[in-house]
Amino acid sequence: MANAQTHLIVFANEKGGTGKSTTAVHTAIALTALGHSVGLIDLDPRQRTVTRYMENRAETARRRGIDLSAPDFAVFQGDNVAALDEQAAAVAEGKDFLIVDTPGRDDDFARHMAARANTLVTPMNDSFVDFDLIGQVDAETFRVRRLSFYSELIFEARKSRAKADGVSIDWVVLRNRVQHHDARNKKRVGDALMELSRRVGFRVIPGLSERVIFRELFPSGLTLLDKGHLGDLGISHIAARQELREMVAGLALPTGDHAASVDMLGAA
Repeated sequence: MANAQTHLIVFANEKGGTGKSTTAVHTAIALTALGHSVGLIDLDPRQRTVTRYMENRAETARRRGIDLSAPDFAVFQGDNVAALDEQAAAVAEGKDFLIVDTPGRDDDFARHMAARANTLVTPMNDSFVDFDLIGQVDAETFRVRRLSFYSELIFEARKSRAKADGVSIDWVVLRNRVQHHDARNKKRVGDALMELSRRVGFRVIPGLSERVIFRELFPSGLTLLDKGHLGDLGISHIAARQELREMVAGLALPTGDHAASVDMLGAA
């Protein structure tokens, strides 16, 4: 398993299409840009979104002859938990952070890593379709009726972890924003999240908006932090970088002087 000195961040959501891999990569690059040593594991050898992103990044650096900060990266292709723990320990060796991106489906390896996280990040789109992963609401009042299986799973994992080694998993629900949304629906989702967070104990922080820039950056492996290599940034791109800064700040990771770290990202 990861070293005790390494802060383990696990991006997990059993539903696909929530921006999980995009936020995982951007968080990894952000921490690397801040001078931290970072490891990154892709736990989805079938879809390989993070793998392709990092391969594209390495190819862009080679083709342009530029230096692009990047975490140490690996893709897990084993078939048992022992192999995963061994690889995680190897990637985490000497690292400040280990980031794990999990598949967007029910997966035993994802559950294993989520239960061992220091920070568990669950990205979700701003809709009741995604909310259904963590809780069910009344069709008339939109009040939370019950926890979902996933919320119960994480709730029990947090209790077991605290009892076993005294570590409290910081569960963060990352609320991404769809490009077009109804204000009333947005408020209803927000109210339901707040109600459920009081029951289960997760934190809710703002995520990223659905922007074309994220899809455009994928083939090059660049991120919004690679400012010197993106050309002139339009207003929407600058707004996206601000959202990224706020997201990293909201994760409240142990990065030393946190305020100074966020300022550095703004200047990156």
